Amino acid sequence: MTRGPVFVLHEHDEPRHHFDLRLEEGGVLRSWAVPKGLPTSPRQDRLAIAVPDHALSHASYSDATKHIADTGWWELEDRDDRRTIFVLHGRHGARRYALIDTGNGLLLHLLKDQPG
Repeated sequence: MTRGPVFVLHEHDEPRHHFDLRLEEGGVLRSWAVPKGLPTSPRQDRLAIAVPDHALSHASYSDATKHIADTGWWELEDRDDRRTIFVLHGRHGARRYALIDTGNGLLLHLLKDQPG
């Protein structure tokens, strides 16, 4: 199995509980705050707020208020001006998502068609 660039899902306790999804791209970790965590059903999209990029060293970072909820590698499947489709290959298997620009913000969507 070919591995790709790293991803990490950080779980934060401060300033209030939330998650940060980080995808390695272009030598940095592109990052989005996902207040309610990754969607677990295709019927529940989650708000994703772009936050500043982080250094690649942040992929293994944890402290008293931040820990790694999941990590692994990711693969880009498709990208256009409105959406990015990707697969996260984490500790508990692979999940396929779309990051969608609605014009008013970003939504993270779990796709119905999942890796087999």
